[in-house]
Amino acid sequence: MDYTTVAITLLVAFFLLLGGGVWVALALIGVGVIGMEQFGGAPAGSILASTSWTSSSSWTLTALPLFIWMGEILYRTKLSEDMFHGLAPLVRWLPGRLLHVNVLGCGVFAAVSGSSAATAATIGRISLPELKARGYPEAISMGSLAGAGTLGLLIPPSIMMIVYGVAAQVSISRLFIAGILPGLLLLLIFSGYLVIWSLVHRDRLPPAEAPLTLAQKLSRARLLMPVVGLIVAVIGSIYSGLATATEAAAVGVAGSLLIAACSGSLSAKTFSASLMGAVCTSCMIFFILLGAAYLTSAMSFIGLPSALADWIIARQLPPYALLLALTLFFIVLGCFLDGISIILLTTAVVLPAVGAAGIDLMWFGIFVILVVEMAQVTPPVGFNLFVLQNLTGKDLWATARVTFPFFLLIVLAAVLITLFPQIVLLLPQAMKG
Repeated sequence: MDYTTVAITLLVAFFLLLGGGVWVALALIGVGVIGMEQFGGAPAGSILASTSWTSSSSWTLTALPLFIWMGEILYRTKLSEDMFHGLAPLVRWLPGRLLHVNVLGCGVFAAVSGSSAATAATIGRISLPELKARGYPEAISMGSLAGAGTLGLLIPPSIMMIVYGVAAQVSISRLFIAGILPGLLLLLIFSGYLVIWSLVHRDRLPPAEAPLTLAQKLSRARLLMPVVGLIVAVIGSIYSGLATATEAAAVGVAGSLLIAACSGSLSAKTFSASLMGAVCTSCMIFFILLGAAYLTSAMSFIGLPSALADWIIARQLPPYALLLALTLFFIVLGCFLDGISIILLTTAVVLPAVGAAGIDLMWFGIFVILVVEMAQVTPPVGFNLFVLQNLTGKDLWATARVTFPFFLLIVLAAVLITLFPQIVLLLPQAMKG
């Protein structure tokens, strides 16, 4: 069988379906049917039925709707407003002052939401008007928000990590732990860039505000206690071994409901809205997961993944060359697909090749998520760019232009974890030990 012809045929079919406006999940199933009927030699309908059940009956996947619901609940509370006022006194001494609230706020909210777009939207609703009212340049405010919003994919609990863990059969709890140091690294890189930008453009920053008294700082700091407590409960229970990812998700939902109730934001309307939001998002992800699982089965029957792995072994591609090629491939896909679709579409083909090159699959998961973060700020289908458009009314390309420096910073983070893989592996190895 000519696997090059097979791969080109399936890719052309996939992009034709997407170009025709077909849903991603249906496009994946359609390509799977074409592959099975033309090249697989197996009954497409029977395989679809069995794959649908197998892909949707995984107990591990129960963590996904729970974490999504947790983020939806917090999205409808006063948490983001409290976070802004609580973080502001902590960054006044840094060059750039309140610009760092975007980065820290997104980092903190990412640790309780798991979603990049939700993180950018929630923090942006509070921070952008506040920064504009205080005279901070709109371009750097928007760029830092779009860039820092991608932390929702990397800092656990991350919805993307759950999807990758299920697809690659990697421990989700260990993936969560592996994402902590890279997430903090990216947060420091973003803040470091803001420091340098602020020192170079001192004249574009507003005058410093009057200093707060100690009592005022302590009063503001108390606003951070609910979210800090929730982060400790969710991540701490996983790291200590007291809870699995699914059990930690249940703890997170209970904690977020408690925070919403205590803040006075929990009502029948907000509860119903959060539940429906979680259902809609979860159903979308599960549908894509089903389509990707079916396409994976089809490609396994065809033998495409093993053929690609054999090709890479025969060429003896060094790991760095393979990672560079995959990075470019993912960035191109990111121009057309969302992150979840990218991971589910490519896992079956890419992972055998990655394993053949001797690359750790858990490390690769964090690497892929970093690359998918680039896709979040890449036009024309960058979700964080859409969020900024809705918040500011700017056009897509103007938004992409101010975000480009943060795209390069994410590239820098990917390079650093490639050169120093222990950034990813240190905590999981300590947890295992």
